Amino acid sequence: MKTVAGPTDRVVVVGAGLAGLSAALYLTGAGRTVTVVERADHVGGRVGKCSGTDYEIDSGATVLTLPDVIDDALAAVGRTPLTCAPPLRIRQLSPGYHARFADGRSIRVFADPTAMADEVAATCGTDTARRYLRLRTWLARVYQAEFRHFLDADFDSPLDMVRTSDQRRALADLIRLGAFGKLGPRVHRILREPRLARLFTFQALYAGMAPADALAVYGAIPHMDTSLGVYFPEGGMRRIAETMAEAFTSAGGRLELDTEVTGIDYAGRRAHRVRTDGGDLDCDAVVVTADLGEITRFGVRRRRGLRAAPSAFVAHGTIPSALADTWRVRAHHAIEFGQAWDKTFAEIVARPGRGRLMRDPSLLLTRPAVTDPGLAIDRADGRHEPFSLLAPCPNLRAAPLDWARIGPAYLAELLAVLADRGYHGIAEHFTVDHLDTPRTWRDNGMLDGTPFSAAHLFRQTGPFRPTNFPRHSDNVVIAGCGTTPGVGVPTVVLSGKLAATRVIGADSPRYAATPPTRTMASTVTP
Repeated sequence: MKTVAGPTDRVVVVGAGLAGLSAALYLTGAGRTVTVVERADHVGGRVGKCSGTDYEIDSGATVLTLPDVIDDALAAVGRTPLTCAPPLRIRQLSPGYHARFADGRSIRVFADPTAMADEVAATCGTDTARRYLRLRTWLARVYQAEFRHFLDADFDSPLDMVRTSDQRRALADLIRLGAFGKLGPRVHRILREPRLARLFTFQALYAGMAPADALAVYGAIPHMDTSLGVYFPEGGMRRIAETMAEAFTSAGGRLELDTEVTGIDYAGRRAHRVRTDGGDLDCDAVVVTADLGEITRFGVRRRRGLRAAPSAFVAHGTIPSALADTWRVRAHHAIEFGQAWDKTFAEIVARPGRGRLMRDPSLLLTRPAVTDPGLAIDRADGRHEPFSLLAPCPNLRAAPLDWARIGPAYLAELLAVLADRGYHGIAEHFTVDHLDTPRTWRDNGMLDGTPFSAAHLFRQTGPFRPTNFPRHSDNVVIAGCGTTPGVGVPTVVLSGKLAATRVIGADSPRYAATPPTRTMASTVTP
């Protein structure tokens, strides 16, 4: 594995999102002097926050899987979630999701195999429940085969997939499992129940692909999502980044917020100074976590021909708790599936100029106060709570829409759809304080206006994904969802560790013998 040559005593990390903070923790734990520079006034990046007049709400990811990787990053500086100040307390959601379909039927998703098999039997029959357990076993085998050698791994070339006997065995296992076929058809063959199959294939959207086109190797994502469990930190997802930042600074790291990086100075192939609007920082190595859409301004070349993932339209605000409690679904995460499925993906996962908004939308609704009542807001007219609505949509290359003009109208359209599906009063009483569209993501430097970066096509997957050690520099590495291993909270945290490994080489963190399968003792359940 290629590592940074020469001195690496002083490292500057550009960006205080989860990738940057993860890299900073591993680097600090290995004895490096680390400065993290962040242009926002708070940490978190895509797992950040936005504020209303009397509350805060998570502005990015709401789904947490594999919290073990957060424990590992904190352990690099000798901390655990419970020894941080304040402690980070993480709860497993049960159910992780409550899904409702266009015909009015619903199903809850439980990580416990018995509870989930019982749920499937009650809604889809005992034969389908047996098929679900078969699917669960297959997803687990895919995950076990790929995690250590292909997710939690650096690549210099495709040959790195077969350099060791363990890697060759893992690759052979994936081939035997059919992991290089298509995810959607494989799940359908096992389950033979189209509605249920959606719960184990919609995660392909995280990878920027339609289920019918996504490689079955991405079965690792629904395994993490539905078998290993969905979690939520007390106080909100933003608490993850805040905890990591506290552990980093307590270990001696330097964090500079409200500081814009204006450029990186190179001497030949080596970066030696990071320029900011608050002064210059001399360095021996740099970790850049900027999105692929703006990475060139740091002197890092972007690979040509990258295809971006679909985007998202997200409304954040508050809803009266008394109203929300009358809806048919009362859950932290509710998925409202439309009747259409393949057609919906064709609309949002489209080639340039061919995308369009969903005509029969599937939507994600998030009510974090269902899990953490402390997030509710008491007002003169009663109790309110944070509420988010997410609608997948095409990126700006697929559909160059005028979001400044159509955004409010599209929101009204989606709320009308939800009202027709039984969410009465939502159009009148959902107070929206923050609206994110593909234009928001583009204005924040994200590739083609998507927060999900480069899609996980075969040519943009594993060793074929943009490398975290660009060839044009000897001491600049990158981290984040645009590089290895890809999109998602745990994978982005892993990307920070992998970037740190490039810098610290022989001092790299020791890996566990097996991939994470459940949370550690620091995790509590409600």
